[in-house]
This record gives sequence, C-alpha cells and structure tokens, in this order.
Amino acid sequence: MAVGNALGRHGEEIAAAFIRNSGMRILERNWRCREGEVDILARDGDTLVAVEVKTRSGHSHGTALEAVTPEKVARLYGLATRWLAGRRERFARVRVDVVALERFAGEFVVRHERGVS
Repeated sequence: MAVGNALGRHGEEIAAAFIRNSGMRILERNWRCREGEVDILARDGDTLVAVEVKTRSGHSHGTALEAVTPEKVARLYGLATRWLAGRRERFARVRVDVVALERFAGEFVVRHERGVS
C-alpha cells in the first residue's frame, strides 16, 4: 500500500467523522460511476451534499483547498446529479463541499468549506 493512499484513506475517515459530527447524515461513501467518484454523499437538511476530501501532509503540492479546481467542482455537481437519478429520495438542492485536511506536527487541521463553486 502506498503512503499517499494510506494518508488519503485516513483523511477520509477523519472527514466522515467530521461530517457526521456536524449533523449531516452520510448516505454513501466512495460512490463511483463511469464519469468519476464522489468521496462522500451526505444529507444536510433538504440538501444533497457532494463532499470532496483532500488530505495533505505538507504544502509541496499546494494546499488541500487549492487542489480542488473549478473543473473538479463542476464535475462533482454532475456526479451528484447522476447519483440522484437512481434514487427515490428527493432533495431541494445540491451543494458541493470540500473537507480539507492538512497535517502539521502530526496533527490534522480540518477545514470545511461549504457551497464551493
């Protein structure tokens, strides 16, 4: 197992706990289709939230938030819509959030950006 994969999986576990603790209900994790993957799909009231999780152990590749481009956000909206097409459950809106985790001195700092566009 590559170190980066282990870091990413650990980050996703922290992010999932963070999302649950913020009052959202996780509907699915690591949902995939031909067009891509959504790390976490969650319900926040009447909103479907597609959550992108980015984990970094340093800034050599930029910050975790900088890694989420406008193109990635647009793709996440499309993926969330595709996920919805196969469900009976309805939502008033769709939102894309980013949970960015950066490790400093062995500890993760979590930043949750809601409604990224």
